[in-house]
Amino acid sequence: FLFILQFNNNAQNVSCFNHLVQANVRNKKKLKEAVYKISAKGITDYKKGFSYAFEQLLNHSVSRANCNKIIMLFTDGGEERAQEIFHKYNEDKKVRVFTFSVGQHNYDKGPIQWMACENKGYYYEIPSIGAIRINTQEYLDVLGRPMVLAGEQAKQVQWTNVYLDALELGLVITGTLPVFNLTREQNGKINQLILGVMGVDVSLEDIKKLTPRFTLCPNGYYFAIDPNGYVLLHPNLQPKQIGVGIPKVKLRKRRPHVQNPKSQEPVTLDFLDAELENDIKVEIRKKMIDGESGEKTFETLVKSQDERYIDKGNRTYTWTAVNGTDYSLALVLPSYSFYYIKAKIDEPIILARFTETLKPDHFDESGYTFLAPREYCNDVKKSENNTEFLLNFNEFIDRNTPSSSSCNTEMVIRVLLDAGFTNELAQNYWSKLSLDGVVAQFVVTDGGITRVFPKRAGEDWLENAETYEVSFYKRSLDNDNYIFTAPYYNKSGANSYESGIMVSKAVEIQVDGKLLKPAVVGIKIDATSWMENFTKTTIKSLCNSEICGCERNSMHVDCVILDDGGFLLMSNRDEYTQQIGRFFGEIDPGLMRNLINMSLYAFNKSYDYQSVCDPEEEPKQGAGLRSAYVPTITDILQLGWWASAAAWSILQQLFLSLTFPRFLEAADMEDDDFGSALPKTSCITEQTQYFFENNDKSFGGILDCINCSRLYHAEKISNTNLVFIISDSQLLCRSCDPKPLMQAEKPDEGPNPCEMVKQPRYRKGPEICFDEAKQEDSADCGGASGLSPSLWSVVAIQLVLLWLLSGSRHCQL
Repeated sequence: FLFILQFNNNAQNVSCFNHLVQANVRNKKKLKEAVYKISAKGITDYKKGFSYAFEQLLNHSVSRANCNKIIMLFTDGGEERAQEIFHKYNEDKKVRVFTFSVGQHNYDKGPIQWMACENKGYYYEIPSIGAIRINTQEYLDVLGRPMVLAGEQAKQVQWTNVYLDALELGLVITGTLPVFNLTREQNGKINQLILGVMGVDVSLEDIKKLTPRFTLCPNGYYFAIDPNGYVLLHPNLQPKQIGVGIPKVKLRKRRPHVQNPKSQEPVTLDFLDAELENDIKVEIRKKMIDGESGEKTFETLVKSQDERYIDKGNRTYTWTAVNGTDYSLALVLPSYSFYYIKAKIDEPIILARFTETLKPDHFDESGYTFLAPREYCNDVKKSENNTEFLLNFNEFIDRNTPSSSSCNTEMVIRVLLDAGFTNELAQNYWSKLSLDGVVAQFVVTDGGITRVFPKRAGEDWLENAETYEVSFYKRSLDNDNYIFTAPYYNKSGANSYESGIMVSKAVEIQVDGKLLKPAVVGIKIDATSWMENFTKTTIKSLCNSEICGCERNSMHVDCVILDDGGFLLMSNRDEYTQQIGRFFGEIDPGLMRNLINMSLYAFNKSYDYQSVCDPEEEPKQGAGLRSAYVPTITDILQLGWWASAAAWSILQQLFLSLTFPRFLEAADMEDDDFGSALPKTSCITEQTQYFFENNDKSFGGILDCINCSRLYHAEKISNTNLVFIISDSQLLCRSCDPKPLMQAEKPDEGPNPCEMVKQPRYRKGPEICFDEAKQEDSADCGGASGLSPSLWSVVAIQLVLLWLLSGSRHCQL
């Protein structure tokens, strides 16, 4: 937890935070932005600043870790010691004070050095920007003294948050153990330094390999969280690599908002942000953090794999603590995945026949077949190319048996069983059907088989070969209806309707009263044919009135069919047909808003904290960093400042020109050139998904506009996720609100951190706190006396530096 305040004549918060807040990425970003807006003004009043800081540490009404308490003071000088404040608030030395003298100046550094030494802290000097990181991290040595003195009690393995490894090992967690200096000095004093940390990296991919993912069903999963509620295992934990494309030249202008891939923040995705939050999940999160075990079954909202839809589904959460760590592990299962099929095929002839159906030369009669790229056998090389992977798999199975020691026998037998059943479906049923308007027939199985008939339809199949990653498949399992899935309008453009509309349904079987859903079957229909059949069906025969049903391109009536996500699937208007798959709020905003107000649709807004975006423009700063020394009025009145400041500036330039002879030339690169190479940065995006709010079937109303109105009626189509809407034509009432209602993901600032800290999420502090030790020796508290050279000596140094600088520019080394 942290808090930043600024003070001169008065003390005040630098941001909207008025108390200690968790040091997470969002809060630190807010504080960083506020620090850049600080401007130097007024007179330094240490009493006001320290009083305010101590009051914050005494505030126990807010969430906090209740362990090490420190105050860090950054200043360019001051003359008072504020002794009465330390006597009032810190007589027992429970709070350590670290002081940092920033920049080159002639102030007496004695007072701020005294503050550190009298309060078990340390005093540092930061002469330049380059020394900031080094000096500000050395306070860890002081905080580590009580831990060293605690000995074996402090030698506990600590596990980190999950983070992206700098050596490109992917997501890892690290177990660390401190290494102490247990020697004694010649005078008998005990050393108090932490020499370092031993650690071991554990790849999350290695952990995942130990878990039975493909027996949990596509909608089952496991996750783990740490004491902060951050996930280290979760299917939605998918951080993107950022910082690609950073120029290697030295830039003359610091850009603090550009992130270096080698120094990314740890991945801090809260469990309640990884899923759609509700009160029960808040309760489960707290119990997991406290190390409890339990189980709970409830209905929850589930975001689809492609993040366009939301479904309602029952889930059973089972959780327990992980021994030897402060992590907690949970398993999440829908009711239909409590059991799975454990196949057994003893006859070699049957195995051979099923294997044959996977060979490409059988695609004409059995349909185009996709094999999920799983690790069936260690010796089967995985490939993103489906044909190549099938060949590798078949070649291995032809030479070996599924019971080979290098194979996952259950997984191999299951995929071969699915291959056999789906082949029979294609040959005995699909090949004998001739359906008008049907582009393809398909089946997707839990074992990893996707079979598309006929072969030509499979050649254009764009879905993922890994069935556990297919959105319509996972949605079909959670719904009892026929699921119609719109094509991706925003991805494929205006002609997306040509790819067809998916219709799918889960296959349900009961074995001894146990529900299983081993596959999903479906068809892909041609949108144009569907529209023609629909308009013919809805037109009244022998009709002489202006409105005779959903006539094609009617001037009076608009007819549309939307899915449960609000995406357009069918229309009687040709101009709409070109937009199949588009969110209806972009096509007819006024009508869509009315459907939401009538409770046909509800919506859920959530945030993706793992997105990457183009970098923003650099914020305007109210004042430079104090480490890049800003002179005060007092400095200017002392003639010595001019000489010392000039000498320091020349010395820096001389050093750079001697060490990096091309530095100045490289630093002159124009900002426009830099902009073309700017890397992506982490950002937040807002997602909005729409879904049917209730089970009501019929809806109707009037859409009132400025000088006209539109009558509409909506009816849900039984046993599907569709709704049919008929309304007065949009052409007859143009004065309705034309502002589009957008559904697509968009960059956003995210929830307001200033509001979020008012109700902080639960987290658990350390069980043991090493913040003090009676035998601690705090005599070593840093310090360096400032030099005040005479004016003439400084002028002489300046002349020498000028002579050396001018000479170096004329001599070629």
